[in-house]
Amino acid sequence: MLFASFSGLGLGLSLIVAIGAQNLFVLRQGIRREHVLLVATICAVSDAVLIVAGVTGLGLLVEGVPWLVPVVRWAGAAFLLAYGLLAARRAWRPSGQALDAHAATERPAPARRTTVVLTCLALTWLNPHVYLDTVFLLGSIAATHGDDRVWFAVGAVAASVLWFFALALGARLLGRVLATPRAWRVLDGFVAVVMILLAVSLVWP
Repeated sequence: MLFASFSGLGLGLSLIVAIGAQNLFVLRQGIRREHVLLVATICAVSDAVLIVAGVTGLGLLVEGVPWLVPVVRWAGAAFLLAYGLLAARRAWRPSGQALDAHAATERPAPARRTTVVLTCLALTWLNPHVYLDTVFLLGSIAATHGDDRVWFAVGAVAASVLWFFALALGARLLGRVLATPRAWRVLDGFVAVVMILLAVSLVWP
């Protein structure tokens, strides 16, 4: 139970902390202090819905077709390893990306709530990677935990809640911390280590 929960938490955080349009939007809203809690809630609830859909749907499929378990395990390990190696490459050879906190605050007028909500929903639900990460990848790996896949889902959902609210509420501080390419190298290094360890744990006897 605890192993499944921490696996879900670790994998969830590793997937979600990767730089992307959604995270940058949350950061910028936090820096501007505009509809911060609303944005964090939309992102966290959306992730929770997708994670539960993936865990329950793929979990039932694997129960009906037992031979899928080893296939899913090795496929998940391969994906995690590739994801981890890409993150390690970004950490080793950075592209110079950084968050421009000053530019994020440059806006002539506060955004309307409706505009913020629609933008947040679009960045979340119209992004194909979110389905790969939450529905397929998390759902597939959760299925390898058998009856404990529910606890895996709990850990993954907790990761989303912790990350989005920490990102939104701590944006003022993070905006300064993530303003250098070196900070993103450290972040990518963390993602690489967790991804590779999880990949090994899936296939290690």
